[in-house]
Amino acid sequence: MDTRLIENEYLQAEISDVGAEPVFLWDKGARRNVLWRGDDHFWGRHAPVLFPNVGRHFGDVFRHKGQVYSLSQHGFARDRVFTCVAEQPNSLSLQLVSDDATRENYPFPFVLTVTHQAVGHQLVTIWQVRNTGNEPMYFTIGGHPAFVLLKNDLAMDHYYLKIEGSGAGGLTVVRIDPKAGNPLPGVTEDWALTDGRLPLTDALFEADAIILDNHQIDRISLVHNSGDRLVTVDAGGFPNFGIWSKPGAPFVCLEPWVGRTDDAGFTGELSEKPGIITLDAGETFEARYAIEL
Repeated sequence: MDTRLIENEYLQAEISDVGAEPVFLWDKGARRNVLWRGDDHFWGRHAPVLFPNVGRHFGDVFRHKGQVYSLSQHGFARDRVFTCVAEQPNSLSLQLVSDDATRENYPFPFVLTVTHQAVGHQLVTIWQVRNTGNEPMYFTIGGHPAFVLLKNDLAMDHYYLKIEGSGAGGLTVVRIDPKAGNPLPGVTEDWALTDGRLPLTDALFEADAIILDNHQIDRISLVHNSGDRLVTVDAGGFPNFGIWSKPGAPFVCLEPWVGRTDDAGFTGELSEKPGIITLDAGETFEARYAIEL
């Protein structure tokens, strides 16, 4: 795995050519790494980009123009080797271009460019998707950064999430049904919050990820019960958001998404999927989020 470094006076990030994902993020002020380093016992990734699908298509297939295509959970970009197209001491752009292999499972021509920038106390990630075909393309895209708990305190219930945005007063949660592997359509839970705080416990993740629709999260911080803020994700403008860990794992994922996993039972055309991004021929889509130390 080849990696490249970017940094400024506040942070240093190590970016892998595989998946264009950060694999290490050093907070120079706190003198600690904030990203999960990967462990297959729990989860072997770090902060992948989810493209061309966030989550799972129902039955791991989608339909386009009457044809059925197989596509695995979270898409293929996270496992592909990207090409470096621009590199500066504090920024890096990596690119993935569609090819015969991608078109077997996803029939759209595209260029995906992932840029990481060290800007003050933030690692900013920018996604650009360009439709290089002659017809509209359809996709969802998201981030999946995992943040490690403090080395001297790995108990999940010693932390909480501080939420800023419309969800600060209470969350409307879409939960994944373990039997279906996808959310049940129209089934949600209302979670009351006090002062925007969501206490963390292993039990929160027994039914897989917490899914939030309808722009509920602008900013979200991982905070120790002592008041020590470990990290903040700035996700203003993202319509969907995921929160995930595995029971017993010493990390939590804070995931800004544009679109999400299919509801259970969805068998419509990809273009009909709720929340799908439609990108016309020759057009470019862009979204960005920031990890703030």
